[in-house]
Amino acid sequence: MRENPTTRNTAPARLYFGMPLTLMAGLALLGLPRVILHDLHLLGERSPGTWILAIGPVLVWIAVTVLSRSPRPFLSVLVIGLIFGVLLVLTHQLLWTSAFAGNTSPVLNSPAARIAAIPSGLMTGAAIGAIGGLAALGLSAAANRRSRV
Repeated sequence: MRENPTTRNTAPARLYFGMPLTLMAGLALLGLPRVILHDLHLLGERSPGTWILAIGPVLVWIAVTVLSRSPRPFLSVLVIGLIFGVLLVLTHQLLWTSAFAGNTSPVLNSPAARIAAIPSGLMTGAAIGAIGGLAALGLSAAANRRSRV
């Protein structure tokens, strides 16, 4: 039996995560400039630029999630954070020698240090995503309450 093309839903289906994965990956990429600039020692630890580049992307993740009315705001931002965590790990691994240039510690230059950095980066992404997801969930709930009044 053939499906009637006039009754078929041609709009892209929302994915389980509440928004398209390509959008989520693009949002996660917003966090990479701080990672790259930090690993290349072009951005100071406590400079205002560091704070802007660290917090700004998460605020954008939350805003896009809330404004797009994601049906799963917590999960959406959590997954963005997890994608960011993977990108964070990859970037740190690629820039490892630059990040630790001049450091002669055998511990930092060992494969064990590189391997140990992997769960740390993934947990960082997950934590940022979870905190941002809670904020998105709260803002979405507040927006839904306001729209029903």
